[in-house]
Amino acid sequence: MNGPVQLPLDTAEIAFRTSGDELVRRSVLPTGVRVLTERMPGARSATVGIWVAVGSRDETPGQRGSTHFLEHLLFKGTKERSAFDISVAFEQVGGENNAATAKEYTCYYAKVRDVDLDMAVDVLTDMVTSSVLDAEEFEVERGVILDELAMADDDAADVGSERLFESVFGEHELGRPIGGSPESIREASRDAVLAHYRENYRPQDLVVTVAGAVDHDALVVRLREALNRAGWPESDGEPVARRVAGRAALEQGVASLVVPRPLEQTTILLGVPGLALTDDRRPTLSVLNAVLGGGMSSRLFQEIREKRGLAYSVYSFAPSYSDAGLFGLYAGCAPRNAAEVSRLLLAEFDRIATDGITEEERVRSLGMLGGASALALEDSDTRMNRLGRSEISTGEFVDLDESLARLGRVTRDDVATLAGELRSGALSTVVVGDVDPAFADTAFVDTASVEADPAATTPTAAQ
Repeated sequence: MNGPVQLPLDTAEIAFRTSGDELVRRSVLPTGVRVLTERMPGARSATVGIWVAVGSRDETPGQRGSTHFLEHLLFKGTKERSAFDISVAFEQVGGENNAATAKEYTCYYAKVRDVDLDMAVDVLTDMVTSSVLDAEEFEVERGVILDELAMADDDAADVGSERLFESVFGEHELGRPIGGSPESIREASRDAVLAHYRENYRPQDLVVTVAGAVDHDALVVRLREALNRAGWPESDGEPVARRVAGRAALEQGVASLVVPRPLEQTTILLGVPGLALTDDRRPTLSVLNAVLGGGMSSRLFQEIREKRGLAYSVYSFAPSYSDAGLFGLYAGCAPRNAAEVSRLLLAEFDRIATDGITEEERVRSLGMLGGASALALEDSDTRMNRLGRSEISTGEFVDLDESLARLGRVTRDDVATLAGELRSGALSTVVVGDVDPAFADTAFVDTASVEADPAATTPTAAQ
């Protein structure tokens, strides 16, 4: 394989070999269902995923949290299988199964031995096509999801991350929490979730990806049989169009926010608008992220943890979506160090924006990113996910050698230019914890923006 492979929706059959000589095939069935496989020679297992390109950003006002709610409910039984049957099917063969709801997609997946792949396809297909959304199970799962949200609300990093997305993305749908809010889950109706299910789980929405020990033709036959048993239509259809790539106009929510919590550690997050998923500068962003906060040799780790001992966990991160992204910095530290750590986080970001990176840092980041990618691809889970994201999000398959080639073209000037552009964006700051009173005097906190929190029992500088 030389260069990226495009995945046009109007091409029924595509086949190619990656630079590692793995065979990748893509078939578009007459109904619009898309099937992608990557055969890994020598593998004795396979990972299968069934995807729909709908996530939390796609929910209407009356459906907040429905995508995540539905993910839970599809494990609760079909016309042919109870929730217990679904669990037993995978556990009795030592397999793993789960699901993930994201902002732009939902995926139901399993990893099993090669001899159990047919079973995994049958069960996952049954779940996705034929869930009964039982009314009693709906109420049981409502309580489970409320407990899940409560658990996340006890985690300062989760709280800070959700608030950072709200702050950076403002009213844009990417700023909404994936799981909804306790209020939206309490108010959710079975009818609304059922409508969400029927609107978004159709043949033209479905993408099936398998990596590992898989025969593409046999998989297609098995999948079509499973879809026929579910009573899905055999009529001709076209795959649903991919999201329109571009750059959304974002309006910042709040510049700074303090969430008072009586905790032993303060969580600090700084964020600016980042890059969209199809932005050509994504490789440059990867290098920037690696140098600034991507590992133990990164600037943030060395400066804040190794040299000064001010934090245990410190890093940067860069999620991207079809039309927007976020570039963020994170640190957890003692409340008395919050102001200093905040200044150091921003200072290191500023230093790259102003002075760029060294050649040694550039080369080191390429080695880190290339090695991590190669090691990850030893796992069929990673390859299955790569197939799904390629088909749903970008419409382009990029293998390891092409990824490394793109990274290799990144220059030090590219990194400095991008860092400067990102740094010039609207900066949002979120702090969770019992911050030192001196923190209110820093340049990073607007003391007028404080989230009310009945759990706070200790006065903070922001109150």
